[in-house]
Amino acid sequence: MTTRIQAEDFEINEEIKRCVEGRTDVGGVVTFLGTVRDISRGKGIQMVEMSSYSSMADKQLAKLRTEALRRFEIINLTIVHRVGELKPTDNIVCIVAAARHRKDAFDACRFAIDELKKTVPIWKKESTDDGEVWVDETP
Repeated sequence: MTTRIQAEDFEINEEIKRCVEGRTDVGGVVTFLGTVRDISRGKGIQMVEMSSYSSMADKQLAKLRTEALRRFEIINLTIVHRVGELKPTDNIVCIVAAARHRKDAFDACRFAIDELKKTVPIWKKESTDDGEVWVDETP
């Protein structure tokens, strides 16, 4: 699948392979890997809980991918986002954009992460040194 929400971890090199598999016309691959950091807004982070409205999130991810394919000259785009309880250094999101030329891959990858943050119903709750807080990450 080219877009998915899952609890399990992913391996970025496997996602790259899936994105370009069987293609000989790819000249540039750009990836974005989002991970859990150990500090946010000056507070130590022990854990984050990622949750989503899964059926809507799946639809929005597919819609986002379709829009990126239409808007940019890319060959393929993969988006994987995790849900569940994650600790610092764990993977959260992976975006892989494959194109003939690097500029298109960079532009599509940036568009995908920015739009994901704005339009896909995924929420993050941080467990900090001072308690729990829901995070608004709209860019």
